[in-house]
Amino acid sequence: MIHPILLCGGSGTRLWPLSRKSYPKQFVPLVGTDTLFQASAKRLSGPDYAAPMVLTNSAFRFIVTEQLAEIGIDPGPVLIEPSGRNTAPAILAAALWLAKSDPDALMLVAPSDHVVPDSAAFRDAVNAGLKEAKEGQLVTFGITPTRHETGYGYLELTAAPESCANTSIALKRFVEKPDAETVEQMVASDHFLWNAGIFLFSARALLEAVTAFAPQLIDPVERAVTEAKPDLGFLRLDPEAWDQVDDISIDYAVMEHATNLTVVPFSAGWSDLGDWDSVLRESNPDERGVAISGPATAIDCDNTLLRSEDDSLEVVGIGLENIVAVAMPDAVLIADKSRSQDVKQAVNALKAKQAKQAESFPKDHRPWGWFESLVVGERFQVKRIMVHPGAALSLQSHHHRSEHWIVVKGTAKVTVDDEVRLISENQSVYIPLGAVHRMENPGKVPMVLIEVQTGAYLGEDDIIRYEDMYSRG
Repeated sequence: MIHPILLCGGSGTRLWPLSRKSYPKQFVPLVGTDTLFQASAKRLSGPDYAAPMVLTNSAFRFIVTEQLAEIGIDPGPVLIEPSGRNTAPAILAAALWLAKSDPDALMLVAPSDHVVPDSAAFRDAVNAGLKEAKEGQLVTFGITPTRHETGYGYLELTAAPESCANTSIALKRFVEKPDAETVEQMVASDHFLWNAGIFLFSARALLEAVTAFAPQLIDPVERAVTEAKPDLGFLRLDPEAWDQVDDISIDYAVMEHATNLTVVPFSAGWSDLGDWDSVLRESNPDERGVAISGPATAIDCDNTLLRSEDDSLEVVGIGLENIVAVAMPDAVLIADKSRSQDVKQAVNALKAKQAKQAESFPKDHRPWGWFESLVVGERFQVKRIMVHPGAALSLQSHHHRSEHWIVVKGTAKVTVDDEVRLISENQSVYIPLGAVHRMENPGKVPMVLIEVQTGAYLGEDDIIRYEDMYSRG
C-alpha cells in the first residue's frame, strides 16, 4: 500500500482575500467544485492507497475531517502540529509514526494546495517511481516547464526526460529559485524540471536520510511522536518536544544533500496556485484571456480575472487589461496581474492597521459548523449560524450580552438554564444575560438560525464554557 501524507498547513497570503490565515487556500474551491484539499485527497486514493495521513494545526483539525467526510474519504491518522516547523519535521513525524508498524511503508508526500487536473496520469507517474522507492531511493516528481518561471525551484536531471518517458531519471542537483536570465537558459535546455515538492519513499529511507543529513531533528521529533496525546480522534504531537525542533524544509534538510535521488518527470499539468495569475491560467480563460467566477461580467476585457465570492455582489469589468479583481463580502482586491506576487504586501499593510480582514475570514468556521456577522452596530450584532446535523455548541454563558435566536432552517434543541425544548422554523427563543445555554441540531439536515446579540460587549471571548464535546477551553 502507498500511504498518502497530506501536508495541510500554511497561510496562503498571496491569494488574499479568498485565502487567509483563518481559512487558507487549501480549504477553498479555487478551481472546480472541490476544495484543493479535497481534490488532493481524491487524487491520492484508490485500491493501492491507504487512508490519507494528514498533518495540520489545531485550528484546521475539524475542517480537515469535515471536508474529507464530504467526499466520502475516511482519514487515517490526523497529526496536529503544535506550531509550524516547515516540511522536514512534519514529514519526519509521519515517517516515525508509520515506521512503528511498518518501517518499509511507502510514503507519498504531497502539499494539499496544488492543482493536478489529470489524476490518472499522476497515479501513473507514482507507479513509475515505485520500483526505485522500494529499493531505497528518494523519489521526487519534476514538472515539465511551460513558461519562464522564477518563482519555482528547479531539478537538473542527468538525462533528458523525453528519452525516459514513463520512467525515472537520476537527479543531478537542485536549483533554488533562479533569476530570469538563468531560467531562460534552463528552460531552453531539456535537462531541467520544476520542483513540485512531491516525494515518494519508504519510511526507512527517509529516516536514514534524516539521520545522515539532519540528525538534530531525530530526537525532538521522535519525542514529540512518542509522547503525542490522542484528542477526539486526533493525535496531538507533544508541544514541549516540538518547540525544540528546527524550522527547516525537507529540501534544505535532506534532499539537497542526498545522493540516492530519482526524478519522475510529469507533463500532464500541474500548478501550485501560488498567486492570482496562476489561478487565472487554471480557470479556463477564453480566447481573450478572460476568466470569470461567480456573479461577474466582463465587457471588452483582456487577460483579466473577475471573481465574486458573494451571490449578492456583482463584479463588472469594462475595458480592463491585465487586471485581477476578487470581491469578498468584506474585502475587494484589484491588482495588476503582473503584481500578483505582491498581494502579501497588502496583507502586511492591513495587519499594520489592525484590519481584521488581514487574517480573519468572513465565515468563522467552528467544529460544529460556522457563523458570519451580517450587521454590527453600537451595542448589537446580527449573525447567521449554521450547525451540522448531530452537532452542538458548548454549554455556556455570557457576562455582557443577551441573545435572541430565530430558527430559519431545520430544528434546534435549545437549553436555557433548566429548560430544554425544540425550536422549529420561524420560532424563536430569548437567552437572558448570564443564562446557561446550549444550541444543538438533533436533525438530519443543517440547522440555520439568525442570532441577535445585544449588550455592552460583543466579543467572542465573552464566553464561559461548562461542557464542550470538542474539548475546547
